[in-house]
Amino acid sequence: MTGQVILVVAAALYDAEGRILLAQRPAGKPMAGLWEFPGGKIENGETPERALVRELHEELSIMVDETSLKPITFASHAYPDFHLLMPLFSTESWEGELAPREGQTLAWVRSSDLHLYPAPAADIPLFDVLSGK
Repeated sequence: MTGQVILVVAAALYDAEGRILLAQRPAGKPMAGLWEFPGGKIENGETPERALVRELHEELSIMVDETSLKPITFASHAYPDFHLLMPLFSTESWEGELAPREGQTLAWVRSSDLHLYPAPAADIPLFDVLSGK
């Protein structure tokens, strides 16, 4: 393996119907067009939960209480230039209206339909866990 370990955190946001929010990476970003869970890099000194609260506010304009975040699973994936380590949390509660701030398209997806959305390789095992595969 080459490169460094990148620590990121992601959220499975569930709506009242039990659907999960996916965000499509916008044009101009690496892996543009692929669907993923909202989240992002963990900064130095941040806990994964604190980073996720920050990222969800930056990306989607919502406020999440750290205590509502429940750990589900994690992904550990070797990309050609780096290794990604990504804990996945779930929540069903937040304040504010979802408003994508980074040009991303959003979709509410049933867990059984997650695999219909092309995703980064690191997200596929997370889709497997959430869809019960």
